[in-house]
Amino acid sequence: MKFLSLIVPLLFVILFCYAIFKKVKLYDSFTEGIKEAIPLLISLFPYLAAILMLSELFEESGISAALIKFVSPAFSKLGIPPEISKLVLLKPFSGSGSTALLSELFQTYGPDSYIARCACVAYGSGETVFYISAVYFAGTKRKGLFKPILISLLANFGAVLLGCLLCRVM
Repeated sequence: MKFLSLIVPLLFVILFCYAIFKKVKLYDSFTEGIKEAIPLLISLFPYLAAILMLSELFEESGISAALIKFVSPAFSKLGIPPEISKLVLLKPFSGSGSTALLSELFQTYGPDSYIARCACVAYGSGETVFYISAVYFAGTKRKGLFKPILISLLANFGAVLLGCLLCRVM
C-alpha cells in the first residue's frame, strides 16, 4: 500500500526529469497552459453558478422534501430503502450535499447496516449529472441536451436499483 501512495509523486518526478532532458522550459509551459485555461473557466462560470444556485433552491424551496415524500413509496416497492431516497435525488445535483447526507446516514444507521450499504452504492454509482453536464456542454452551442441528461439520470437510477438489489442478496 505504501508503494501505491508514491505513484503520483513518482510520475511528477519522471515527467519533470523528462522535460529537463528534452530542454523544455517548465515554468513557461506551465504559464502558457494557465493562459489557455482562463477563457475556459470564464466560459464555464455562468453554467456552474446556475447549477449551484438551482441545487440550493431545489433544497431550500421544499420541492426536494415534497419529491422525496412522493417517490419514497415507489422506491420502497422497487427495493430502494426509503431512508436513502433523499440521497438518490440529491446526488445528480450536488456532490458535497450527498457526501454530507451519506455521513448523516452512517451516523444514524451505522456504517455496516443495510441502509448504509445501499447508500454507499447509491453514492458511488451515481454522478452529479447536472454539474457534469454544465461542464461538458458549456463550450458547445448544441441545443438538444435533454436526451443525454435523461440517459445519464436513467443510468444513475438503474445503477442504484441494481446496487440495492445486490446489497439485499449479498
